[in-house]
Amino acid sequence: MKETILVTGGTGFIGSHTTVELQNAGYDVVIVDNLSNSSVDVLDGIEKITGIRPAFEKVDLRDYDATESVFKKYPTIKGIIHFAASKAVGESVEKPLLYYRNNIISLVNLLELMPKYDVKGIIFSSSCTVYGQPSAENLPVTEDAPIQKAMSPYGNTKQVNEEIIQDYIHSGANIKSVILRYFNPIGAHPTAYIGELPNGVPMNLIPFVTQTAIGIRKELKIFGNDYNTPDGTCIRDYIYVVDLAVAHVKAMERVLEKETDPVEIFNIGTGNGLSTLEVIQGFEKATGVKLPWSYAPRREGDIEKVWGNVDKANKVLGWKADTPLEEVLASAWKWQCALRERGIM
Repeated sequence: MKETILVTGGTGFIGSHTTVELQNAGYDVVIVDNLSNSSVDVLDGIEKITGIRPAFEKVDLRDYDATESVFKKYPTIKGIIHFAASKAVGESVEKPLLYYRNNIISLVNLLELMPKYDVKGIIFSSSCTVYGQPSAENLPVTEDAPIQKAMSPYGNTKQVNEEIIQDYIHSGANIKSVILRYFNPIGAHPTAYIGELPNGVPMNLIPFVTQTAIGIRKELKIFGNDYNTPDGTCIRDYIYVVDLAVAHVKAMERVLEKETDPVEIFNIGTGNGLSTLEVIQGFEKATGVKLPWSYAPRREGDIEKVWGNVDKANKVLGWKADTPLEEVLASAWKWQCALRERGIM
């Protein structure tokens, strides 16, 4: 019998796909989410895929007592995968205190409760934003690259949370952690039962692409065409969300079942950088849909180019992101079309 895993932010984009992969691997899952940027209907999609409806608690992790009530109700929780966080770079520049309150207090509450309820390990959802803009000699960026001053409050919360985890475990707390620094998750489950569904105007590229392709948005804006890249647009490492979800399962197995260092850090990406223009062209090729787009001024907080060296995750976790880009982009379009069919958008 596999252990029970608490997935915070489990009705969100990455959390829902990770819940599916955890269930497929035999784990019991308890989801905690305050539904600030997701819908409880996601549980229906998870159940359609796996045949199992995960336990769900609507809880704000900033509330210590409400968070503790989850551990009291589900005493068999042995691991946590912590996604719950505000995550838009641009919004974090405009509302920094919201990001510091949401993203830091929730983690501190979880860490404090883990030893009390005999929770062995936590997988922390970190980000390549901790590397800032790596220098040319540090691309592709490895886990040993210098941590740069964050270019946004969002990025800073990831850096601070990594330090909190390491400081807490260094202090003697009897828990383990795997910190996953991932790059840009895209796509949707191949069934189109779950996918990325942001509230309001999308902050990420692919939902904006698919919403423009289906006519919800008039035109796609590419922020900046004067970057020091081959075509002038930003370069990112885009990883299929299902591949990313599988990495969390591998990390959880490692934390619960193997003798390892108390804190381990892994980059989770494809190891390849793609420009915004290349992604748009890839989408048009994968779907046959022509996108209306134009250039707009640079956006504050955006990094020029970053992609990962993922050798460590490939070797140590035994994991690799190898889904072809066209397949990934086609899955995002299938999801958008399914939303239209269901009258959602």
